[in-house]
Amino acid sequence: MIETHKQPETAVLVALVTQKQSAEKTQEYLEELAFLAETSGVITVKSFVQKLERPDIRTYVGKGKLEEIHTFLIDNPVDTVIFDDDLTPSQVRNLESALPNIKVLDRSLLILNIFSMRAQTAQAKLQVELAQYQYMYPRLTRMWTHLSRMKAGVGTRGPGEKELETDRRIVKDRIAFLKEKLEKIDKQSATRRKERDRLVRVALVGYTNVGKSTLMRTMAKADVFAENKLFATVDSTVRKVVLGNIPFLLTDTVGFIRKLPTTLIEAFKSTLDEVRDADILLHVVDVSHPSFEEHIGVVSDILSEIGVGGEAGEKPTILVFNKIDQFEPRDEWMHPEDDFDDDLPVAIRKQTALDYLKKTYLTQKAEHVVFISAETRENVDELRELLYKMVKEKHYSIYPNWLEVPLADWAADTDDTGDFGK
Repeated sequence: MIETHKQPETAVLVALVTQKQSAEKTQEYLEELAFLAETSGVITVKSFVQKLERPDIRTYVGKGKLEEIHTFLIDNPVDTVIFDDDLTPSQVRNLESALPNIKVLDRSLLILNIFSMRAQTAQAKLQVELAQYQYMYPRLTRMWTHLSRMKAGVGTRGPGEKELETDRRIVKDRIAFLKEKLEKIDKQSATRRKERDRLVRVALVGYTNVGKSTLMRTMAKADVFAENKLFATVDSTVRKVVLGNIPFLLTDTVGFIRKLPTTLIEAFKSTLDEVRDADILLHVVDVSHPSFEEHIGVVSDILSEIGVGGEAGEKPTILVFNKIDQFEPRDEWMHPEDDFDDDLPVAIRKQTALDYLKKTYLTQKAEHVVFISAETRENVDELRELLYKMVKEKHYSIYPNWLEVPLADWAADTDDTGDFGK
């Protein structure tokens, strides 16, 4: 018997250092892009970086760097070139011409591919497909004539109609069909959410791969998929949780990321409605990540974009700094007036840094802050008590005569009906 193993795809990554993006940030974003590629099953073999004032309008990188990339591709078997920024349709065409027989992807298309791999429910699959077609539409060329097979037997190209026009019509019709189908699902989802109005709703939000699903699993004692990969969760999952004797609904939502494609945000509107309709947000942050402050900003910006946050849509929020078991303190988080010795035990330096961060965020950026490890359950009791107080306050506004039972244990039970959101 002959065993055949499909060889994993290989790729080179391309990014720019610009006036708006330092070399340090570019390197960090390349590492994130490599993680995205790995999540998509692609092995990164090399990265190319060029310093330009702005991306070249024709080929993203300059002529010399493009020739360098082309030479490397001739000498090395590589399947794909992935660019860290969105490419314009003309840039894609020019790059495909300059790099024959090589797939050209940008960051958005790579993210869309991961979402397509991760989507499990019918709704999520439709949302991803809609986002893919919306991304594809302005980038259509004559290479897309294979799309006509999607409408086999349901109409043909009109007399004298060009192939590109045919492809555009096919994609446009498919977008309209998907929007109509999703609109029906949205109405059903809205009805389900309305039926749950009598329960307090708590939503987990945050950058991708910060441990939201692990925290969900810890809190709800539910079999929720969690993995150390970007976008391990695409489908929204809802569980009924009980603290003391007060029930509430806990929702795990899709993670956000820098430069999240706008087509995805639009397509996942109904999924993000779970966030909009929540009474309390748990904003989960990976405090062990070097750029966790930027991640907080990315999430806050996207929440504002979907109508959550800001003066109009501010919600009670707990800023949950997760992964303190992997946290490495920085010198700037030490108190200068305390004149700490570098030889102090790591545990003391770590606690000092965490105290500094907690004071900083409580004073300047958040009303409620807690530092935990969802994996080791460190300080989870503190989160439990804080969340219980906030849920109880909202619950008693709905049920003023509810008999209170003191919170003693982390009592969390999964409702027998399973996933409310699927």
